Amino acid sequence: MSKVYLVGAGPGDPELLTLKGKRVLATADCVLYDNLANEALLDFAPPSAELLYVGKKKSNHSMPQDEISELLVERGRRGLNVVRLKGGDPYLFGRGGEEAEALADAGIPFEVVSGVSSALGIAAYTGVPLTHRDHTSVVTFVTGHDVEKIDWMKVGTAETLVIFMGLSYFEAIAERIIAGGRSPETPAMCVRWGTRPDQEVITGTLATLPGLVRQAGMKPPASFIVGGVVELREKLNWFEHLPLFGLTIVVTRPKEQAAALSQPLRELGAHVVEMPAIEIRPPESYSALDSAIAELGSYDWLLFTSANGVRAFFERLRVSTVDTRAIRGKIGAIGPATRDALAEHLLKVDVMADEFVAEGLLRALEAYSVAGQRILLARAAVARDVLPMMLRERGALVDVVEAYQTLAPENLAARAKHVLEQAPDWIVFTSSSTVQNTLEATGTLHGVRAMSIGPVTSATLRKNNIEPAAEASEYTVDGIIAALRAQARRIY
Repeated sequence: MSKVYLVGAGPGDPELLTLKGKRVLATADCVLYDNLANEALLDFAPPSAELLYVGKKKSNHSMPQDEISELLVERGRRGLNVVRLKGGDPYLFGRGGEEAEALADAGIPFEVVSGVSSALGIAAYTGVPLTHRDHTSVVTFVTGHDVEKIDWMKVGTAETLVIFMGLSYFEAIAERIIAGGRSPETPAMCVRWGTRPDQEVITGTLATLPGLVRQAGMKPPASFIVGGVVELREKLNWFEHLPLFGLTIVVTRPKEQAAALSQPLRELGAHVVEMPAIEIRPPESYSALDSAIAELGSYDWLLFTSANGVRAFFERLRVSTVDTRAIRGKIGAIGPATRDALAEHLLKVDVMADEFVAEGLLRALEAYSVAGQRILLARAAVARDVLPMMLRERGALVDVVEAYQTLAPENLAARAKHVLEQAPDWIVFTSSSTVQNTLEATGTLHGVRAMSIGPVTSATLRKNNIEPAAEASEYTVDGIIAALRAQARRIY
């Protein structure tokens, strides 16, 4: 049965979406999302879902509230599963009640999925508990966008006061609270984009905070917390002390592989922007790979120089007339990621490079006599020839077969332009292909620090007159993360 869901998107950090919110998004035929809902959440919706931005900013409403309600009713009547994705919680200053009433009046089945309110998110991510036994047991939530409607002399006495949408009027609000008897020295805090990596916080007192906010040029969306609990921020502020907090890092890995790097960086506080610079696609022809698989038992060695090569090889093996029982040769892997990909097929490697490049694998193979032995190397269509060339010089019979190809995504130029306009701190390159494709799309990387996964990628950067600001000492995702952490300590 189709239904309209009013879903709380949480305060900004996409991981604060509830499990139920994620589940209903996955069933959506249509998603209506607002300005405060993190657009990363749209990835949970099916690719076929209709995505409609209905956000409202101060003095810039893309769609009036009554039209949003009408749209919900209209889509609901069409028998669609509709998700109304609202920042924070739908029923706390989110006008979810108005939308629910419109649906109820129209007889449209609906459900409300609670979300983490921005007030609770801000409290957690700024180190300011809204209640504390030594400070307060009372919290008051109030909207500040209409100063005249609130009795600030009364509300202002609340031990902890949380003010939503009061940025433009906080000076007047503070004056009224102080006039009502609240001490001008009461700790107060303003927070913009709470729970996000670009979270901004200004602390002061009721008397000083209006001027500090004005001086900083703080812009919406912002909320305020007033009360003694603000003093705990200095002690409990864990989020802004994360090692990569405040840094914007661009990840160029393929979309389906980006999370392995993006997620650890986010956990360290970084604002991660995924900009896939390559796509993994099937080869132009499977004939060479299929022929090699048909003769799998004749190979003395199977060498893999990437996890992508492993996956492509086994996808083709799966549809062939043979299986892993045909493998009689030894197996070599260029590094731990490739080794782990083989382990998924219950295969253990006999040889792994100590330095995760072709030269490292060659050194590891020096312990074996490969003269006269057949070696299968399944890899990308375009790759360095140093490995097969050197093995042939040692007398090996090497078959290099195309298992996949890497191409630039069609939308890379537009995506790169948008990403670079955000002035990121770092752009991480995980292969020479990501460098070449990005530069072909942008023409330049002026003003952005380039991070390289290793010497081969660094050489490609230098070939294009870009000196990498940092290079991973271990040519893995963990190596990249360690290098970024080290750079953050040195520079910031």
